[in-house]
Amino acid sequence: MALNYTKKTIDHFRHPKNIGSIKDPDGLGEVGNMVCGDQLSFFLKVEKGKIKDVKFLSFGCASNIATASVMTERIKGMTVEEAKNFKWAEIVEDLGGLPQQKIHCSVMAVEGLKKAIADYEARQTRASASKSPAKKKTLKKVASAKFKSGRKK
Repeated sequence: MALNYTKKTIDHFRHPKNIGSIKDPDGLGEVGNMVCGDQLSFFLKVEKGKIKDVKFLSFGCASNIATASVMTERIKGMTVEEAKNFKWAEIVEDLGGLPQQKIHCSVMAVEGLKKAIADYEARQTRASASKSPAKKKTLKKVASAKFKSGRKK
């Protein structure tokens, strides 16, 4: 069975953009499809609320690689909020279409992006909670109370 890929899809498969990993990413998302066996990992670097860099690693078919390549090109420079609303149909449109049986690759790419963003936001929440002065004061009070209650009278 021959798949009719566009020239742009073939180009992104043969010469993917943003392939690789990022050391100490701000966000990491991993997805896979058990039916076809494809896997994707996305790495984000975010600066001042904007996606400064994005990379991906793929174990998959031409559509898997091409859709991740196109998506990473499109979201670089977007705010995290803009990237949250990125739709898989934008990838398909940008590639000039995909064979019907390969549409799931674009869906999987966006799912991976959303997981990387969710990981980024969770890391930000944990980081801000650990820096919170109120939390530090509470921890000091608890530690002080435990210390005082453990003293011999």
